[in-house]
Amino acid sequence: MFLQHKIVIITGASRGIGHNLALELAKHHCKLILFARSKAELENLKESCVNLGSSCDIFVGDIAHADFIESSIAQTIEKYGKIDFLINNAGLGSFGPVENYSESDFDLMFNTNVKGTFLLTKQVVPSMKKEASGNIITLISDVGKRVFANGAIYCATKYAQEAFTSTLRKEIRPFGIKVSNIYSGLVDSDFHETEQGSIEQEDWLKTQDMVRSILFIMNQDKHVVIDELMIHPISQDY
Repeated sequence: MFLQHKIVIITGASRGIGHNLALELAKHHCKLILFARSKAELENLKESCVNLGSSCDIFVGDIAHADFIESSIAQTIEKYGKIDFLINNAGLGSFGPVENYSESDFDLMFNTNVKGTFLLTKQVVPSMKKEASGNIITLISDVGKRVFANGAIYCATKYAQEAFTSTLRKEIRPFGIKVSNIYSGLVDSDFHETEQGSIEQEDWLKTQDMVRSILFIMNQDKHVVIDELMIHPISQDY
């Protein structure tokens, strides 16, 4: 009942965790604002969410473009008056020896994983301060706290996300705004080179495991904040 009619922004909503989270929140009749690059996939998701009883607005574009984000959030606040949750879910990665990365590889990962998180957060914070409420939830990955070979740039983006959101927590907590970080291990999704559902990933976390974790954070009472949540498949050592 707590989540009914809440206003929720989800980035990276067209596939995987973001897609499944949107469908689950639609069952609670949340007012969904969905961001992704794929128009066709977002339109299909919107139709599914509306059929489940949710209102749904979609914004197709690159979350690393400041004008796009500023306009989209302004439209959202004008329509709904406030934002209850921002789910920073969008992310991408490429992997290999550091000498194989190009400048464009570096820019693309930092723009999506770090700049996108910054731009969305920057635009929602004033509204949340006005309401003295809200929860910013960022899916960071456990590599925001550890590193692995052949993931130098990706790990760097996740450390940057961790530093940004952890600092943000101290900055906006006095205003009644929650900042929650999720550090997940291996998830069976289309993020990886191997196909989702493949035998190599059968023991990994499923997208629905991640959705349940996000819902757990979202469902807390106003006086309770889940600052950090670390989650792994039991088959993965940490």
